[in-house]
Amino acid sequence: MKISLAERDHEGAIVVDNATGSASETAVVAPPLRHPPSEATLLLGFARDGATTRLIERSHYGPLRVQKPLYPEGAAICHAIVVHPPGGVVGGDRLSVTAHLSPGAQALLTSPGAAKWYKANGHVSQQDIALTAGAGATLEWLPQETIFFDAAQVRLRHDVGLAADAAYIGSEILCFGRTAAGESFATGSIGQRTSIRRGGRLLWFEQGAIAAASSAMQGPLGLGGRTVCATLIAVGDDLTTALLARLRELGAETTQDDGSFGVTLMKSMLVARYLGNSSAVAKRLMGLAWQEVRPALIGCAAAVPRIWNT
Repeated sequence: MKISLAERDHEGAIVVDNATGSASETAVVAPPLRHPPSEATLLLGFARDGATTRLIERSHYGPLRVQKPLYPEGAAICHAIVVHPPGGVVGGDRLSVTAHLSPGAQALLTSPGAAKWYKANGHVSQQDIALTAGAGATLEWLPQETIFFDAAQVRLRHDVGLAADAAYIGSEILCFGRTAAGESFATGSIGQRTSIRRGGRLLWFEQGAIAAASSAMQGPLGLGGRTVCATLIAVGDDLTTALLARLRELGAETTQDDGSFGVTLMKSMLVARYLGNSSAVAKRLMGLAWQEVRPALIGCAAAVPRIWNT
């Protein structure tokens, strides 16, 4: 969860700690598993070969993979769709994705649809994402929305390591409960930890825990009773106040009375956030923000992945 107060640590990084009040993680008493948990890992490596970015390393264990590299906007930028064939994660499952971009490589990673985290039956599910980008590389991590079913117990970790002149755009959309089906997130808990480093320097660190029906779900320093939150973070050297103003304008036009949207610019990092009750509005806002940020950051117009329209 990503709505809270922030402060700078002694390194100058932005630090957000959302584990407040009754939202702190609680002990989970786990009954025996009926089926063995699934473990899946995916390792990807991208490298620049002349004017082309190639997927030079692709290994996986378990049901997590990339089928083939795609080039919808030319050879310079490689698109990869991370596929989890089961379509959902159950209690006890563990997913791990590691991707490395060599110097000068450009890659966009996304997913074919919403990630679904099912009822845990008392067992914690985990996901670890580790992304690194070498000198002059550009990395975009743009998965589609994540849906937490009622009674899900989930721990998410997301670590990004960038060279001093690498660029990064990452987004996430978190949906608590299947509200379209009339289901709320009444029990369960979600824990998150996110860190971003550039040139070895910590720029962003955030951690938090949301327990259903807690102050973190209902209080003004948490979700405030809303069911959808979304974040886009961009790191690079060409983020301007003009871009900031444009994003705020788009946010006001798009949200209207359906949630709130804010954008903050901090030297080489921009953070945009939505809090509301509509996954459709969240997706539209994150998409519009990405389409504005991308040309400024990496000099390329946004090429919307076809998979987003299916």
